[in-house]
Amino acid sequence: MKNALTIMWREFRAYFGSPLGYIVSGVYFFLVGLVFYRVLIGFSNICLQSANNPYYLQQLNVNEWVVRPFFGLTRFIFLLMIPALTMRLFAEEKKNGTAELLLTAPISHMELVVGKFLGGLSMVMFLLGLSLLFPAILFWVGNPDLPPILTGFLGMVLLGASFVAIGLLASSLTDNQVIAALSSFGMIFLLWLISWVTGQVNPLLGNVLSYLSLIDHLEDFEKGVISSTHVIYYLSVIGFCLFLTQRVIESKRWR
Repeated sequence: MKNALTIMWREFRAYFGSPLGYIVSGVYFFLVGLVFYRVLIGFSNICLQSANNPYYLQQLNVNEWVVRPFFGLTRFIFLLMIPALTMRLFAEEKKNGTAELLLTAPISHMELVVGKFLGGLSMVMFLLGLSLLFPAILFWVGNPDLPPILTGFLGMVLLGASFVAIGLLASSLTDNQVIAALSSFGMIFLLWLISWVTGQVNPLLGNVLSYLSLIDHLEDFEKGVISSTHVIYYLSVIGFCLFLTQRVIESKRWR
């Protein structure tokens, strides 16, 4: 585990040893801030329009009108940002010729894979930490419910970890970072949209496709509900992708 943590720290520092970490952080913070601003302004306008109807005004809930849309749009930003973060994890090592050093180092395959995964996840956690500023503003100007915000962030952590695991797998398959980014985006987007066809297939297959959807499992988190089914799903996606990545790395090590 110590080796994995060493690799994690190496990867996290590497993000800010190049322009990538600063560019991704800046773009992410700008986009999330813009989303929060637009959602909050929209909610304010609705409150002003409802000022003459006290009953309707009391029914307006800041969590429903601001927090849930904020998380909904933030996960779309994740879809764009995380493939850019994970594309370098293995592909860059292969391109620079440092992959051989890692593969011959006295560490296990799983330690290498987990270390790379934790390195990408640490960057995602850093981005989510930047996002905490915006819910904090809500407590300053209003009175939102805390549990849905906390569970919503937990859901985003699990979603982000799943994206990183998928991106890591894509990066292990190629030495081209652009191909790695596009491949991870394609795999994530497929699991994002897979539930859209549930209405065109038989109910049994529809239920299976709905269960495989990365996004459908987030809804309960955004409502303040933590379900073991959803947690197990995300952990299964992460574990399966890490296992496949290990197998890919192992196959390359013995070539």
